[in-house]
Amino acid sequence: MAVSDGGLTYDLGEYLQLGSSPDEREVVCVFRVATREDTSLEEAAAAMAAESSVGSWTPVGPAGQEAVRRLRARAFRIDGDLVHIAYPPELFEPGSLPQFLAALTGSVFGFTALPAVRLEDVRLPLPLVESFPGPHLGIAGVRRLLGVADRPLACATVRPKVGLSPREQAALVRETLLGGLDLVKDDEALTGQPSSPFDERVKHVAEAVREAERATGEPKGWCANITAGDAEEMVRRAEVVRAEGGKFVLVDFLTAGLAATATVRRHCQRLGLALFGHRAMHAVLDRPLRHGIDYRVIARWARLVGLDLVLVGAGAVRGEARREELRQRCRLLRDARVPAGDGLWYPQEWGRLKAVLPVASGALDPRHVWDLYEAMGKDAVFLFGGGCHGHPWGSRAGAEAIRAALEAAVAGIGPERAAASHPALAAALEYWSAYS
Repeated sequence: MAVSDGGLTYDLGEYLQLGSSPDEREVVCVFRVATREDTSLEEAAAAMAAESSVGSWTPVGPAGQEAVRRLRARAFRIDGDLVHIAYPPELFEPGSLPQFLAALTGSVFGFTALPAVRLEDVRLPLPLVESFPGPHLGIAGVRRLLGVADRPLACATVRPKVGLSPREQAALVRETLLGGLDLVKDDEALTGQPSSPFDERVKHVAEAVREAERATGEPKGWCANITAGDAEEMVRRAEVVRAEGGKFVLVDFLTAGLAATATVRRHCQRLGLALFGHRAMHAVLDRPLRHGIDYRVIARWARLVGLDLVLVGAGAVRGEARREELRQRCRLLRDARVPAGDGLWYPQEWGRLKAVLPVASGALDPRHVWDLYEAMGKDAVFLFGGGCHGHPWGSRAGAEAIRAALEAAVAGIGPERAAASHPALAAALEYWSAYS
């Protein structure tokens, strides 16, 4: 059997083994595939298995035949437009996400015979999973840093996103933390612009965090965005945060790259810092429904590379993800074993890897806290931007409203009853009801 792609012919006889089953040692991927009229799905499946493992468009010499026999992937199942491929674990370098992704996505997404390819699911064998570090703090460690054990954490992103001076941002952070939030974070686009030099920002904001801690008697945190043009500078920035007594740093883990993020994660463990992963650029990969990578796959990368907190969207209140998909993202980040079902084709074991705190975000305001709590449970972070700083009475009142809503939701108290005893929450619910 052969399939032509742009004039190249693949020898595919060994790569299509429908009806076989993967074993526990193998990596399994599920791709959603669209083909041209002149290409069958069986031909496409075999070509993908070949090109993403050891195949080539032309036969190789006898010296390579043993490697082909030993390391070839195989398409073992086709369901509609879904192709299931199993890969020998020896194809992958332990602990290297860049190599893993180069193998699985380096060529097959560019086949001209396939107008669209989407990676929908991945099952990694436990030995490969445990070759990665995972989070060094995880959920329990983050909770220890903030002294919160029995409720979701509340966080706000600085607004406006960029343009505030270090002193202006410090004042905003202080007000927000005094209102009762646990964390404030830099926006993903705020790094080291001339209006806010990184080292100067750290100095002023760290002092604001300490002032808020003294005033409230509660541990507080600020996630400083250390994303930079190279990994060495990101590590240096993490060291600056630690020297000022900081507890959290933030990395745009997709734009910075997974290898750079792995380097930062290693140094965060050395420094005792929690690592917050912002998912900037994720929609380039996961928003297209026919071509790209499902975010549940990206969530696996986040846990493998070692983020302690990572954004998952807000499917409970927005259209980006169905509520069940949001729950699946949370399970993939938090659970020791994730069963198959509801769009996950294979179970995933996480072994010794610690759990990641999922962070809900995206146009949230205090009205959404009850739905988020029902969807995500206690071990989560609810992240607000304009839904905090846009409160008609200011950022501190916005934070007070969020904290009141959060405590009410955990206590089983509904919005109307909670608002009756919290003026800032009542004002927030009335103000944002116009945005429904």
